[in-house]
Amino acid sequence: MRFVVQRVTSASCSVDGTVTGKIENGFLVFIGMSDSDTKEIADKMIKKLIGLRIFEDAEGKTNLSLADVSGGLLLISQFTLYADCKKGNRPSFVRAGKPDFAEEMYAYIIAECKKSVPLVQTGIFGADMKIQLLNNGPFTILLDSDEICK
Repeated sequence: MRFVVQRVTSASCSVDGTVTGKIENGFLVFIGMSDSDTKEIADKMIKKLIGLRIFEDAEGKTNLSLADVSGGLLLISQFTLYADCKKGNRPSFVRAGKPDFAEEMYAYIIAECKKSVPLVQTGIFGADMKIQLLNNGPFTILLDSDEICK
């Protein structure tokens, strides 16, 4: 499982011109699954995500979590996080989770995040989404279950 976490001042997702999710201060999170992922892995990834202290405190140090700043989450499914570009110029996505499984895991992650974070917004799984964001920093972190869960 991979999460690309961007600290944002604002972010939104639109599908066919309709906004499906929008946050102000918080994290825009792109989520990719592989078929070997489990709910236990998702739980560890969510715990790490929600606990990240990457917002600035009064001294300008990255020391505050999402809860400390009353931040929101915008969760976007993105199978391309498992692109394999080793051979040729056209990426392979064979390591990405199968759509039915990935959609189930995405729904699980959303539900679990909603237990801890008051504002959780989403995209639409499998849709052609248009994402707008104002990255704050810029500050972008990659969370990979191969590193987090070992």
